[in-house]
Amino acid sequence: MATWNVNSVRARADRIAAWLQRSDIDAVALQETKCRDDQFPAQVFRDLGYEVAHHGLSQWNGVAIASRVGLDDVTIGFPGQPGWGEPPEPEARAVAATCGGLRMWSLYIPNGREIDDPHYTYKLQWLDRLRAAGESWLSADPAARIALCGDFNIAPQDDDVWDMAEFEGKTHVTKPERDAFQAMVESGFTDVVRPHAPGPGVYTYWDYKGLSFPKRKGMRIDFVLASPALAPQVSAAYVDREERKGKGASDHAPVIVELASP
Repeated sequence: MATWNVNSVRARADRIAAWLQRSDIDAVALQETKCRDDQFPAQVFRDLGYEVAHHGLSQWNGVAIASRVGLDDVTIGFPGQPGWGEPPEPEARAVAATCGGLRMWSLYIPNGREIDDPHYTYKLQWLDRLRAAGESWLSADPAARIALCGDFNIAPQDDDVWDMAEFEGKTHVTKPERDAFQAMVESGFTDVVRPHAPGPGVYTYWDYKGLSFPKRKGMRIDFVLASPALAPQVSAAYVDREERKGKGASDHAPVIVELASP
């Protein structure tokens, strides 16, 4: 399985299709699709044998799951998911489906913008509600195979950014954000990619500005967090850095997790 912030699914539909064929992925969580449901290029996925669940409300945000191993029990959002705006309304940031017996979530955590911005408080609330929801799922079924996949917009460790000095006073690396990520881990969800792809220098995102990618000025902010029943199945994990190269690439690279049979 994989997770990938595609930064506009319509703009990169051909690249995504080529990557799916090349990578032989069974199920992928996509974020920042940037389209409404009626604009989503579902036929591109269907032509390759994938079922798709998409949740998009506007040209912002948007999440999807594409699976060729079944796609059932689609859920939009999670219990307690906070809203944004006036009045606050839930954004298109969370969708789940059961794929081959695995409960897969595609999550696009709010960016936070600036530390003194209301969006930062919203981000922390969103993470806290997600943690609470995750705890409730594990409490209800400790044997549940759950994968929380997506762009968390957090670099949990210093190794996850190219230069901590560049992030002084900025979001993504603050203690409250890192504490929120750690709370997810302590609630039972394991970062299953890090043991197979340890830092420093392993990133999933590189800004388009300032030749960040060739200069290796990146961040690791995309993760797969697995429930206790799922984590032992992980046999390999890596960042497909090659997909960040070339014309028309997303500013994120796919993160791939391989699973052994249960």
